[in-house]
This record gives sequence, structure tokens and C-alpha cells, in this order.
Amino acid sequence: MPNFAYTAKDRNGQAVAAELEAPSRKDALRRLQARGLKPLKLTERAASKTRAKKTGTKTKTPKTKPFSGPSIDSSGAHGPNKLVRKHRLPFLQALHDLTSSGLSAGEAIRLLSQRIKEPALKRLNTEVWHRLSEGANLSNALQDFPAVFDESTISLIQAGEATGNLNGTLERLIEHLTEQRELRRQLGNALAYPIFMTVVATGVILFFLFFLLPRLQGLLDALGGELPWSTQLLVMTSDFALKYGLFVVAGAVVGGISFWRWRVSEAGRMVTDQWSLRVPMLNTFVQSQTVLSFSQTLSVLLENGITTAEALRMTEKQVQNRVHRAAFDTAIDRIMEGESLSQALPDTHCFPDLVLDQMAVGENTGNVVPSLKKTAITYRKLISNQLNTFTKVIASGVLMSVFIFVGFIAYAMVSAIFTLSSSFSM
Repeated sequence: MPNFAYTAKDRNGQAVAAELEAPSRKDALRRLQARGLKPLKLTERAASKTRAKKTGTKTKTPKTKPFSGPSIDSSGAHGPNKLVRKHRLPFLQALHDLTSSGLSAGEAIRLLSQRIKEPALKRLNTEVWHRLSEGANLSNALQDFPAVFDESTISLIQAGEATGNLNGTLERLIEHLTEQRELRRQLGNALAYPIFMTVVATGVILFFLFFLLPRLQGLLDALGGELPWSTQLLVMTSDFALKYGLFVVAGAVVGGISFWRWRVSEAGRMVTDQWSLRVPMLNTFVQSQTVLSFSQTLSVLLENGITTAEALRMTEKQVQNRVHRAAFDTAIDRIMEGESLSQALPDTHCFPDLVLDQMAVGENTGNVVPSLKKTAITYRKLISNQLNTFTKVIASGVLMSVFIFVGFIAYAMVSAIFTLSSSFSM
């Protein structure tokens, strides 16, 4: 990947010179803007490194001062106390509780590093405090933990520090993250009952095929006579399950793992996200999720002083569906060229006309944040209703499938009994 050397100004107007890796010059500029930096000079250094390799000359690597804190991977990717995204909200909540009581952010984190008992959170606070004690501000200290804090969170905290309203920024950020967590909890609860019913139904079917039916088959064979087609179908299904069931299960496991590995790749995500937009009911839910994520994230970023360009790029990364994200990327380029939100977003095919009209009204009044908040509230309720409907449909489908299978078993058994009884009477 190309390496770019840049000179830029931060939010305080101070010059910053460093290097970063990016796939292209355009991506490098976007990353600098997302960090709140105003690029002054950007030079690609990959070519010079290539020439150095060809000529056989060695380039000197500048020595950097090692971090004086504990030797723990700051990314949080390894170790027993692994730091992951779920630690972000508890950290911010604890920090807000202390800063709202009058403590500075540094004193609050120092106190948390001593008082918190949960190992991972204690490690996180300790690591952040070491960076703060060396002179870093809070937003720069949190940048060393990308596994916990994403770019939008860091930019919001950086904006709160610059405006002197860190406590208010934390409050709005916590509210936003709590709403996202609640939505994920609702989704998990909505899927729990259908999954439970599917597991129970599968267990009943396997019990019948592997345990009950072979014993009934022995009884029917002892009685003799020709079995009806329904009973023969059950018997053949049971025989196939007994002989090849393990191979089918193994094939399903291997196929599932292979599909998942392909699904998490970028190409797989794009294809499966396209599929999700073609499935009835699911496509409506995905579209509603995209609108909610966009309106929620953009309103929080704009409300906390993030520039429109930075806010749009950060919001784009919160869109989960890759098809929608690609459409947003094109729309954002048009917005950067001077178009309004209400003019550029229709081409994404995600927003209903009423939502676009609300954005247009907000843009005309000079404050689009209230319109985005209203949209977020509306779609939060809509997604909750969609989840309830989704749960009922899946649960009803599973129950109907179980009833049909049990009814077929009963019909096959009764048919066999009547057929054998009639053969004896003759």
C-alpha cells in the first residue's frame, strides 16, 4: 500500500507532519479530513522506496521513543483482557459520571484506573491515563485504541475538547450509543424465539427419524403387507438419515464455514448485501436500518461541531449494507461539489420522499439537525414494529412447518395401520 508524507494543520491551527498509508491519494485526503486535519502538502513516498530497493541502498528508519507505560498491545487485539468495541460505552459512561461531577477528564480517568475492578476496563483506563500523563490530550490518547474507539467517536471527543464542552459531547454520544445498543438488543430478542422454535422442531424431527421410526418400521415389517406411499416415504427418509446423515451434517458444516468466510470478505459482503435487498420484508428492514443509521449518526456529528464534509464521511462508514454504502459514497461526492442533501440522496434509493422533504425544509432554515433527529425517532419506531412483525412471521412459519410434518407423520402411521388391518381381514 502506498505511503504518503503529509503536512497539515489541526483544529488548533498547529502544524502536524507525519506519514500514513492509504490505497490512493484520494483516500489519504479523506483520512486526514476524518482526523480533523487540514492538508497543506501530501506527497506519495512509495516510488522513492521502490527506487531505493532497486539501487540496493538502505534507508535509515528514524528511531522512535518507546512508550513508557506497560508493555501491552494498545490496539487491544491480544491478551487475556482483550479490548473490543463493547468496552466503549461503559468507559464513556463512567467518564461522564465523573466529569459531570466537576472532575477534569484526566483526573476522572486516573481515578477510574484505580477504582474499576473489571479487568479489561481497568486496563483501558490505565493505558489511557499513561498517555494523558505524558502530555497527550484525551482524543489523541483514545486514537491508540482503534479496537474500542472508532473515528467518529474520537472526532466527537476532539470537537468537545476544542469547544470546551466535553461533558455535553459525552452526554450526546452516550445517548446515541445507548440507542444503537438497544436496537441490537431488540434484534437479538426478536430472533431468539424463532431460533428456539427451530431448534425444538429440528430435535423432534431428528428424534422421530433416528429413534422412533426405525422401531415402528420393524413392527410394520413383521406384520407384512404393502405400505402406503406416505409410510414408504417416511421409511426411506429414515433409512437415508441413518446411512448418510453424518455425511450430510459434515457437508453442511463445511459449506456453512466456507460460506461465512466468503461472506466476511469484501466481495462476499457486496454480493450477499445485494441478495438481502431482493428478499421481501428483509429489503424493507435493511433500508430502514440504513436511514436510521444515517440520520442518527449525522445528527450527532453535526450537533457536536463536526464539519459537514467530515460528518458525511464518518456517517458513510456507519452504513452496514455495502450496496447502500457505495451509493452514499457517490452521493457524498456530489454534496462536496455543492449539491444539497435533499438533491443528492434520492439517487441512493434509500430515502422516501417524505424524509427528503424534511431534510429540504431543514436545509432551507439553515439547521438540518432537527429534521435528522425527527427522522431517527420515526425510523426507530418503524424498525421496532418491523422486528415484531418479522418475529411473528418466522414463528408462525416454524410452527406451521412443525404442524405439517407432525400431521404427515400421523397420516402415514394411520394409513399404514388401516392398510395392514384391511389385508388381515381379507
